Amino acid sequence: MEELLNAIIQLIEKEKEGEKKLSIPPKGVRALIEAVRLAEIIKPSQYAKREAFKKHQIDEYYLNRMLTMLFYDIMKKQGLIDRAIEDIVGVNPLILDPWLRAALRVVIDVSLFHPSKPSTLKALKWKGSDFISSKTHPYVGMYYWDIFDKVISYKPRPKSRDEFLEWKYTAPIWFIKRIKRLLGEETEQFFQAVNSKHNWTSIRVNTLKATVEEVVETLRSEGKEVKVNERVPTIVKIKGPYDFDRSKLFREGTILVQEEASAVASLILDPKPGMTVVDLAAAPGGKTSHIAELMKNKGKIYAFDIDEFRIKRMREILKRMGINIVKIIKKNGRKAPKILGKEIADRVLLDAPCTSSGTIGKNPELRWRLREVKIQEMAELQKDLLKAAAQLLKPGGRLLYATCSLFPEENEENIEWFLEIHDNFRLIPLNDPYDESPLLKGTMRAYPHRHNTIGFFYALLEKVE
Repeated sequence: MEELLNAIIQLIEKEKEGEKKLSIPPKGVRALIEAVRLAEIIKPSQYAKREAFKKHQIDEYYLNRMLTMLFYDIMKKQGLIDRAIEDIVGVNPLILDPWLRAALRVVIDVSLFHPSKPSTLKALKWKGSDFISSKTHPYVGMYYWDIFDKVISYKPRPKSRDEFLEWKYTAPIWFIKRIKRLLGEETEQFFQAVNSKHNWTSIRVNTLKATVEEVVETLRSEGKEVKVNERVPTIVKIKGPYDFDRSKLFREGTILVQEEASAVASLILDPKPGMTVVDLAAAPGGKTSHIAELMKNKGKIYAFDIDEFRIKRMREILKRMGINIVKIIKKNGRKAPKILGKEIADRVLLDAPCTSSGTIGKNPELRWRLREVKIQEMAELQKDLLKAAAQLLKPGGRLLYATCSLFPEENEENIEWFLEIHDNFRLIPLNDPYDESPLLKGTMRAYPHRHNTIGFFYALLEKVE
């Protein structure tokens, strides 16, 4: 075990190389603790961060950037950090007071993984104790104070080779083993990609309101470094933090946050003006709005979803972007054929609910929330939705099945199952702009380490006349 401990210490020290010593002011301590706490409640975690930073007025560019880096580092290493908390306090951190848990996660990440000025540790001890006392109970703040020195002197205690791999790749061992089965020799590159710091924010230009050139010009006039995506011409990337709340482009619906691989789905579906399109799992509306743009806001889109919070966000997005051809139906997509009738759609998008395992670079805490038993459960739901999608399509219509999952059970295996029981569908081959899947010819995958985007799967199916 001494050998494994030394190996982990080397990993940690290598990560610290070249980092400047952290200097976190009191409001930064409060904002970071609150962001980590809210990340347990608000999904995805970037919305939690945005809310906390806004509340604590983290306006300075340098401070925002530093705290953002720390926040995502805590999300990415949450499983390792929680194991450290359990070593220190002797109980599962999930039974601790949530504000205490959030504060301990911050302290362990800062003290273990980053060089820090003495003033930073002092602020974490004094201001952290005061802050969690105000949020919960003074006794909780006192307990935090009492164990603080023990926390900042913590060293990992690996118990097995598997634990060392978890430290090396910053992921649970079952996930690591699955990636190895999927990618083999590319495993190292995959984890380097999803664990690297992301300095670019991906947005999509709403072509109903502006051209890409106009948006790029505006962003550059705001002092931002910008580049236009090569695979999706309406995707633009902005370097560094961007204040969407203050952005006129965002408030007026000229831009929307969307990953490249997500936008590719709507392009593959290729909806035309005047068509009838069904989106079976639509909220929060990124792809729905993109489809409406491609249709020039002409035709009809039926958008199904059951999550009230996400539907609310979709309504806001569609209104802001000036889209008026979407009818939102708060029902499970499996009921769509009974509600709309059969063979009514020219196009169906099934961006299926999934484990979202391909987004762990963007949503780093997800790797620790995922459970392997969930994969098959999601696959069964996806099969039900595929059957509903098949009934909705007109002969000659096209169905795009997509997920942001890495697991074959949710992707290629579902399409193989679908084609076995639907002899009136054929697979339309895909191999651009990403790579044809080696597991099922004609389907396509985007990989974080190969394509610098989130992991995505695509299968385009046509209903035979």
